[in-house]
Amino acid sequence: MFLIAGNCAIESRDCTLRTAEVLTRLCYDLGLTLYYKSSFDKANRTTASARGVGMDEGLRILQEVKTQFGLPILTDVHESWQCEQVAEVADVLQIPAFLSRQTDLLQAAAKTGRIVNVKKGQFMAPWDMGGAIAKIEQVQPNAAQEGHIWLTERGSSFGYGRLVVDMTSLVEMRRFGCPVIFDATHSVQQPSTQAGVTGGNREMVPYLMRAALAVGVDGLFIETHPNPDTAISDAANQVRLDDMRTLLEQAIEIDKLK
Repeated sequence: MFLIAGNCAIESRDCTLRTAEVLTRLCYDLGLTLYYKSSFDKANRTTASARGVGMDEGLRILQEVKTQFGLPILTDVHESWQCEQVAEVADVLQIPAFLSRQTDLLQAAAKTGRIVNVKKGQFMAPWDMGGAIAKIEQVQPNAAQEGHIWLTERGSSFGYGRLVVDMTSLVEMRRFGCPVIFDATHSVQQPSTQAGVTGGNREMVPYLMRAALAVGVDGLFIETHPNPDTAISDAANQVRLDDMRTLLEQAIEIDKLK
């Protein structure tokens, strides 16, 4: 099991470096491989709310994390033209769930030769992810078999303002032969429930995480923040940085049993 973790959005250099330092030490202690994740731009917003520091400043900060802590980097791309520049810093290019069927974006990410992590759209069935894989492999043949495509479960739309997680989707997606990741924090989102801003319930993160690990996943995706309630994005579902050790210790024990 590997871990993808970091702030939801890059808010500042200080917050990013503090989070990266704590996670680096924690994962070293626990023997976990860590990919540091944070988004330079949160473009998929219901309202014109805060989006982050932007691509140039965000990549500069992520490069500092990479250099200072020796961490591989994962970050989102939203448009095809971003991929080449982002790939100069990031080891994994992430396709946001809302963009998981965007052919040009998937193929631009694949052309960089980096790993492409595709988050399953809230509107998609797990077996439909085969289409995303096929699009990537038009550019990068055998990418799934070689581990260059990751698939991430992050819940499915259930009416307005609710997500549910179908744990069988983890089984379905593993049949493609790609590493499958469970996003424990986005799965507890409550989209657009707070006057157009996404809410959530971080108290449910451990329960869904434990269930996914019992089914079997290759990695966990957990967004964390020193003070989540002040975060500019996904404040209600990010895990407190101080709570990460306990959460990950639980995860490791269940993963060992599985």
